Amino acid sequence: MTKERPEPKTALGRYLRRAQKNVFLAFIIDIVSVVGSALLLSLLIKTFLLRSFFIPSGSMEETLQINDRIFVNELVPNVIPLQRGDVVVFQDPGGWIPTIVSQESKKSSFQQGVDWFLSSFGLIPAPDSAQHLVKRVIGVPGDHVVCCSTDGKLTINGVKITEPYLAPDSKPSDLKFDVTVPKDSYWMMGDHRVLSEDSRYHQNLPSKGFVNKKFVVGRAFVISWPLSHWKWLDNYPNVFKAVPNN
Repeated sequence: MTKERPEPKTALGRYLRRAQKNVFLAFIIDIVSVVGSALLLSLLIKTFLLRSFFIPSGSMEETLQINDRIFVNELVPNVIPLQRGDVVVFQDPGGWIPTIVSQESKKSSFQQGVDWFLSSFGLIPAPDSAQHLVKRVIGVPGDHVVCCSTDGKLTINGVKITEPYLAPDSKPSDLKFDVTVPKDSYWMMGDHRVLSEDSRYHQNLPSKGFVNKKFVVGRAFVISWPLSHWKWLDNYPNVFKAVPNN
């Protein structure tokens, strides 16, 4: 003889017991559970592992186009160290982005709330994408970066590099500089050098143009949208393989 299970003591338990006897209601509960679990997992991934951003400017052409969407690995640099050649997203270290009225501030509170909710689950890029910057790491802590050699190339720790990721109309730099990257900081440059106001143009700030590790959100590793632009983002290890560490 099958022994009947005791009646649940709580109202919720009794409700769920009745729901199990109702096929349609049980199906709805299963769907809600699956969707809820998926959203929770998405939220955890977005919070601790990945974020989505869109590209607001042409400073990284041809690698990244305006309005491309990218996924960023947030384990970099706190768990996985940054390397020369990595494409990274970082917050404004101070004075890089002009103070302007953003499109986000023009939206209604309801629209901002919807955007925040959707971005929290990684369904749309972060609403504050325009307040972040995307550049390529050229110098890591200790590197001596100089522009330029007699044949117009950057040198890192005395070694000239050839940069295949540069936009077709870009030289390594029209602005000369000679810097040594301090501890926990990076020298950042865009791939479209003539359009990129990067570390070179912020040497007059207190940061001297360097980006401290605390401002780095993570490494961009893939273009996710539009599908016609989908690709993994290379950090070109062969470009930097001959560069010694200081």
